[in-house]
Amino acid sequence: MQRTNFGEMACSIARTLDVIGEPWSPLILRDVWVGLTRFEQLQSELGISRKVLTERLNHLVEHGVLERQAYDQRPRYEYVLTEKGTELIDLLIVMTGWGDKWQSGTAGPPVLYRHHACGEISNAELRCAHCNQPMHANDVTSLAGPGGAQ
Repeated sequence: MQRTNFGEMACSIARTLDVIGEPWSPLILRDVWVGLTRFEQLQSELGISRKVLTERLNHLVEHGVLERQAYDQRPRYEYVLTEKGTELIDLLIVMTGWGDKWQSGTAGPPVLYRHHACGEISNAELRCAHCNQPMHANDVTSLAGPGGAQ
């Protein structure tokens, strides 16, 4: 079955989904971010088939989100986040906040985040880049942008 190419749509959400919309991709990025950088580590942690993991890693490398770095003469590679990939982690942290609030049940959040700047355990919040006020769906209006469909 042919996968829809969301990358051609005039929508930033669709274009982002074209890169990380397949369910394994955010989990792979999460694991690379926390230090599981080798194929075997990722496969073991995720319980994913070798074929699917290979396809996902190739896709993320092709899109400039991950980079392969040789660590052995065979050659064997580990995967590291690029600048583009590191910015996607910000998106995953925001997704974590939603999951903690609506999906964690009585057990509570499975992971906590300590902010390096202040040392406190915290969560991510969306704020306006201009006035620093909270920014949520009911606080904004969507307007046509220069790259929108004509």
